[in-house]
Amino acid sequence: MLDPKILEELAAKMSALLANSPVKDIEKNAKAAMSGLLGKLDLVTREEFDIQAQVLSRTRDKLKALEARVEALEKARTGQ
Repeated sequence: MLDPKILEELAAKMSALLANSPVKDIEKNAKAAMSGLLGKLDLVTREEFDIQAQVLSRTRDKLKALEARVEALEKARTGQ
């Protein structure tokens, strides 16, 4: 059976090797490239999106209320 201490040492050595390997550089470059591409896009945060969705919902509610009011006024006018 393997000693847990040996496994920990092996894992630490593997982590050190990966940290100093070209794989880490490729990962950094890929992240930088993706950040650059996403930065060029016209994106909004989730918080901004949720706020605008709430504003739109309230606007729709007001529009429905105004449409109902106009309809009632038109009915009252034609009823005279």
